Amino acid sequence: QVQLVESGGGLVQAGGSLRLSCATSGRTFSTFAMGWFRQAPGKEREFVTAIRSGGVRYYADSVKGRFTISRDNSKNTVYLQMNSLKPEDTAVYYCAAGLSGPEYTIVEYWSYWGQGTQVTVSS
Repeated sequence: QVQLVESGGGLVQAGGSLRLSCATSGRTFSTFAMGWFRQAPGKEREFVTAIRSGGVRYYADSVKGRFTISRDNSKNTVYLQMNSLKPEDTAVYYCAAGLSGPEYTIVEYWSYWGQGTQVTVSS
């Protein structure tokens, strides 16, 4: 069983930055694709970004150029650096691991999830 624990959320003004972390258990972290999704109130969970075990990264158009995903395999941790934050980035951010299907943007293709961390961007 893989456990994911997110941290780093909080309240920030528009234009500010936050860095989210997702610490994982298990010895197979380096082999996992890792991702971040977010869910705003009343909306479906949506893809934000993902990084494959080999380091290839994918981003949603809405965050491209502002967010950066990275991973430290020695620490079993994936990070999400969020810059130039906007009020529309407000959501609960979830870490995901273990891509089991061909499409990284699909929630159902991810095997493991964290509990989420709240990010609130004020205008």
